Amino acid sequence: MTDGSGELERTLGFLEAMTLGGGTMIGAGIFILPGIAAELAGPASAVSYAIAGFVALLAALSLSELATGMPIAGGSYHYVNRALGSLFGAIVGWGMWTGLMFASAFYMVGFGQYIVAPLPGIDGRVFVIALGLLGLLFLIGVNYYGTEESSSLQNLMIGAETAVIVVFVAVGIFFIDPVNLEPFAPTGPSGIIATTGVVFISFLGFEIIATVAGEIKNPSRTIPLSMLLSVVLVTILYVLVMLVSTGVVPYETLRDSPIPVSDVAAVYLGVAGVFGIVFAAVIAAISSSNSSILAASRVVYAMGRDGLVTEWLNVSHDRFRTPHRAIVATGVLTAGLILLGLRVEAIIALLAEAASFSFLVSYSLVHLSLIVFRRADPDEYDPSFRLPFPVYPVVPILGVVLAAVVVSQMAPVIILIGSGIILLGIMWYFAYARGRVVGEGLLREAIRTVPASVYRVVVPVANPETQGGLLRLAAASAHANDDHGEPELVAVNVIEDDPSPLQNVEADRVDHQRELLEAAHDIATAMNVHLRTRAIVAPDTAVEILDVLSAEAAAQVLLGWDGTLDDGQFVFGPVLDPIVTDAPCDVSLVTLRDGHIGRPVALVAPGPNAPVIARRAAEFATLSGTKPTLLTVRPPRGDPASAERRGRAAIDDIAAQAGLEPDEYDASVVVSDDIDAAILDAIADFETVCVGLSQRTDGARIVYGVITEQVVSHASGNVAMIRGS
Repeated sequence: MTDGSGELERTLGFLEAMTLGGGTMIGAGIFILPGIAAELAGPASAVSYAIAGFVALLAALSLSELATGMPIAGGSYHYVNRALGSLFGAIVGWGMWTGLMFASAFYMVGFGQYIVAPLPGIDGRVFVIALGLLGLLFLIGVNYYGTEESSSLQNLMIGAETAVIVVFVAVGIFFIDPVNLEPFAPTGPSGIIATTGVVFISFLGFEIIATVAGEIKNPSRTIPLSMLLSVVLVTILYVLVMLVSTGVVPYETLRDSPIPVSDVAAVYLGVAGVFGIVFAAVIAAISSSNSSILAASRVVYAMGRDGLVTEWLNVSHDRFRTPHRAIVATGVLTAGLILLGLRVEAIIALLAEAASFSFLVSYSLVHLSLIVFRRADPDEYDPSFRLPFPVYPVVPILGVVLAAVVVSQMAPVIILIGSGIILLGIMWYFAYARGRVVGEGLLREAIRTVPASVYRVVVPVANPETQGGLLRLAAASAHANDDHGEPELVAVNVIEDDPSPLQNVEADRVDHQRELLEAAHDIATAMNVHLRTRAIVAPDTAVEILDVLSAEAAAQVLLGWDGTLDDGQFVFGPVLDPIVTDAPCDVSLVTLRDGHIGRPVALVAPGPNAPVIARRAAEFATLSGTKPTLLTVRPPRGDPASAERRGRAAIDDIAAQAGLEPDEYDASVVVSDDIDAAILDAIADFETVCVGLSQRTDGARIVYGVITEQVVSHASGNVAMIRGS
């Protein structure tokens, strides 16, 4: 993997998050859309903004919980991908990426329009496009250089434009003529709802906060606070702007203006007011487009991380720590949208509504994802902001319903474009992404009303040379226990990352992790056993695996081991020792020296581990179509025949405790004064040796005993050290 891939630095505080969110919302939409909104709904367009704000607030509530539960880059795309699976992830990923590019192009066209419109005697269309492209080029450069620099620019722009808007509202409210507000809703309820779809693009800012969650400091507090506050404040501001605009200037006049807010300001603020509005509109367009480019690049960056697009895009710049390739790709496509040879007025409405459609569909899936996360309750989901009852489930259900209502009132051409984007996501998934993605959605776990009985074996994988053998042993064991539940394997790979809070939880080596888990899927398919994968990035591998064992209610854990016993601080190693000691299930620690299992022999003697050792040997034997030999060595104590009888009785008793029928094993009793030598001599004929692992510890160390040490050292084949739960 290329150096620097998968890492983004946490540099954004509360002020930066607010200005990223608010900067997009107190942006071009407030200067460009009032004319279009007034045309569609008249003075009641203020109600459209209020409805859109309420729909956005519902989405912000669901996103706040999800974002604090998993604060990494990707926003809605990531949550849907994790909850509903990669197919829906592809739909939302493509929808968000294209929607944000539509929005950015919309903002930059508006940027050029506000500059060109007051200038007489020039070809407005050409200059609007040219200025839009120049502005876009500037923003691509800023985002390429650094997120922190982009946010600093955002702070300056938001402060200036907010001041201008506040003056516009505070003064304009005294110039409202009630006559201009009649009729208040000339197009009726349907016109109000249809206008909601057009203006919804104005509320994308809170989503951008979630999208850059991986770069936000103290995400558990900053994310929900900045999201909810930005939506509420901006909704109030939008409603006031529309009431002032349609109350000062008749909506029939306003709808024909390409620069509506400027025309309103001219009535009561004069030339100075017009200058201020033009200035604010220009920087608002820049700030909105800046936020959209920032978020769009993070979406496609996260899609590269998950295998939904080429991982060439999931790379951060070695020096600037920005997703520079994703930024450039986003900029090139956005420039293409600006260059579309449509009339300026037409393209503005088209881009705005297309972006709104994409985000309304995405938010519907986000609401469903929240329900899935709540029901599945995966181990990695631990939100610090949690919707209380009855806010949950009312919020996600109402959010889906309202989004569907708004989409249903959109223009047919917009529904066609939006459906085309969804179809693109589906086709892309089946043509490109399906064979590349590793993670599974949680939908199956969520809809499982009564948990099925499952016999689950967890297999940590890290070494591609041995993981195949480990998974085959685990599959054999799981199949042999199908009377205890549906056999299932869980392959786990943990990437140990930098524990610094300044680093994103995603780290490098993701491609290696993906290859390991893809191979695990192939092996499981060949073994005809269901397998789930757990790809984890965490600072402590042992702790994470122990958490997985508890969360999965595992019956067994099967671990690979290089066969080296250490006389120092650890016996099996710093990762294996805690698992062997604390695992709440059966443990099999396997040294695979030969992939051929052959005839296993189980060294048994009365004790709590003996039935488990015998059972495991029988399960492993199924891989070679053999049956195990249960071996015990007894001292003669003066009567070899009696010792052999006692040994045979002990073996039969252990086999019965293991659930083995007499024809499912061979018994071997060796009578000798030299037990150690007899064991080593006896195991030489077998390809795999199963031996007990002590359940005792000597202080911090695991006790393994002389015989076990000699078996590990002298056995030429595979060795499995077994410990019962």
